[in-house]
Amino acid sequence: MTGELEGWLRLGLTKGVGSATQRTLLATFGLPEQIFNVDRSAIAAVVGTALADQVLAQPDRAMLAKTMAWAETAGNHVLTLADADYPQSLLQIPDPPVLLYATGEPALLRRPALAIVGARSATPQGIANAEAFARYLGDAGLTIISGLALGIDTAAHRGALAGGAPTIAVVGTGADRVYPARNRELAHAIAAQGVILSEFPLGTPPLPHNFPKRNRLIAGLSKGVLIVEAAVGSGSLITARLAAECGREVFAIPGSIHSPLARGCHRLIREGAKLVETAQDVIEELAGALPPQPRTVTAEPASSRARPPNRTPPAAAPRAASDTAPVDDDALKLLESIGHDPVDIDTLATRSGLTLDALYAILLPLELDGHVARLPGGRFQRL
Repeated sequence: MTGELEGWLRLGLTKGVGSATQRTLLATFGLPEQIFNVDRSAIAAVVGTALADQVLAQPDRAMLAKTMAWAETAGNHVLTLADADYPQSLLQIPDPPVLLYATGEPALLRRPALAIVGARSATPQGIANAEAFARYLGDAGLTIISGLALGIDTAAHRGALAGGAPTIAVVGTGADRVYPARNRELAHAIAAQGVILSEFPLGTPPLPHNFPKRNRLIAGLSKGVLIVEAAVGSGSLITARLAAECGREVFAIPGSIHSPLARGCHRLIREGAKLVETAQDVIEELAGALPPQPRTVTAEPASSRARPPNRTPPAAAPRAASDTAPVDDDALKLLESIGHDPVDIDTLATRSGLTLDALYAILLPLELDGHVARLPGGRFQRL
């Protein structure tokens, strides 16, 4: 088995030879060890002389040894196209990788899964939504997949972990690296309860072009993709497009018409994505993929962990009034003036008729008690 893995690694680590060429060679000559035993002319006839020279060049022995040692460490796995643990769902996408590097339990890659992705610069409400939906849908029997990025991705992973559900982080670096660094503790928790997955060789740094590329794996591994918040140019829309091209379901949570982070979701909905208001909307579409006896639902949003278990699917505004301190009449009137869209302080002064000093005197306790969030640009949002 060690010799077979070395052959696969040599093929996968060959510089300048992409996964499409690797699959062509495998289809023509068989297993990697057979590829490296045929004449250069035979390989050149299939992929050209330049690539044939690359394929037959001396391998990077140091990298091979490093990867073999990593794979022999408990919890680490290198999955090849010939392995039983290789996720069959990826064989349905146009460009399945020949090698996958996984830390955690690779059997989870074959379970029904939902991807939850969105903006890195997410709003507090978007973070709460992602955590709530991930926790509830994880409880319903879906493995939650995301990309370990800040914002919505981080919230989705945390929501799944909080409910005890498995979660998969498909990363744009080597599986032995954590990016962003502030998610190091989260990555360790994911490896213990799920999988860190990468198609990139060990040590690969966070190169910008690798992140859009890994999105096809997020889409391919999932039964559907839920977009929580996304600007029009967001990479999450790439994931949604790839999911649709693979025949997966695409879901989107709508938002304020004034929020740039809602426009990507609104575009997806106009193009045919299912509008999602509660987790039940997702479950209805994916009912056929769920386990026949789903796990008992234990909670909704993270803010309600101290309350008794219930089976109510989270809506897109999951924070309950009972989770925060009561407010007086002046604060209630101000909350009504804020509405449900982000608002700047001058607009709020006009709506409420209060001076700026009076506004800040009411807003500060509301913010400390979790009724209001302060957003970039001096705006406030009701939670």
